[in-house]
Amino acid sequence: MNGARTLATAARVLRQLRHDPRSIALMLLVPCLMLFLLRYVFDGSPGTFDNIGASLLGIFPLITMFLVTSIATLRERTSGTLERLLAMPLGKADLIAGYALAFGLLAVIQSTLATGLAVWFLGLDVVGSPWLLLLVALLDALLGTALGLFVSAFAASEFQAVQFMPAVIFPQLLLCGLFTPRDRMAPALEAISDVLPMSYAVDGMNQVLRHPEITGDFVRDALVVAGCAVLVLALGAATLRRRTA
Repeated sequence: MNGARTLATAARVLRQLRHDPRSIALMLLVPCLMLFLLRYVFDGSPGTFDNIGASLLGIFPLITMFLVTSIATLRERTSGTLERLLAMPLGKADLIAGYALAFGLLAVIQSTLATGLAVWFLGLDVVGSPWLLLLVALLDALLGTALGLFVSAFAASEFQAVQFMPAVIFPQLLLCGLFTPRDRMAPALEAISDVLPMSYAVDGMNQVLRHPEITGDFVRDALVVAGCAVLVLALGAATLRRRTA
C-alpha cells in the first residue's frame, strides 16, 4: 500500500463530498437531531434517556455512515470513476484505505458532535469517561463506513443500496439488546445476536454507562467492533474489480 496514493484518494473523496451538502448534513447533523429529539421525548422520564441514550449514541452513527457511504461509493461505481481508477496503477488497498480515511475523518467529526451534545448539553448521565463513549461511537461509525463500502458492490442503483439497510442494519438493531436484554431472548436469537457487531457496540456503551473504570468486557467489545470493521473493509477490497478488460 502506498501512503501518497491513499492520501490522494482520500482528498479526492473529500473534495467531492464538499459539493454534496445534503450528504454532509445527513452524516453530521441527523444523529445530533435524533438524540435531541429523543431527549425531549423522554423529558418527563430522564432515567429512560440515560438507559437508552448511550446505546443510540453508538447506533445512530453506524446507520448514517452506512447509508451515506454505500450511496456515495455506488455513485463512484455507476459513474465509471472506480473503473477508471482501477485502470491506473492504484492498488485495491490504496483505494479502500483512501475511502475509509475520508469517511473516517467525517466519522470522527460526527461522533464528536453527537457525544458532546449527549453528554454536555442533553445531560446524559455517564458513570465512566465520556471519552470512552466517543471511542465506541467512532468505532461504530467506522463499522458503518466499512459496511457501506462493502454492500455498495452488490447494488445497481442508489435505491437498491438503501434497500440493503433492512437486510444489514435492521436485524442487528432488533437483536442488539436495545429493546430487550440479549440474555432474555430465545436461545436461537441470542446465539445470532452474539455474532452481530452492533450487539458489542451496545454492550460497550452500556459498560461505560455503568462502570467508572475500563472493564475487560469493554475492551472485548471495542476490539470486536474494531475487528469487524477491519474484516469488512478487507471484504470490500475483495469486491473491487474491473468490469472491463
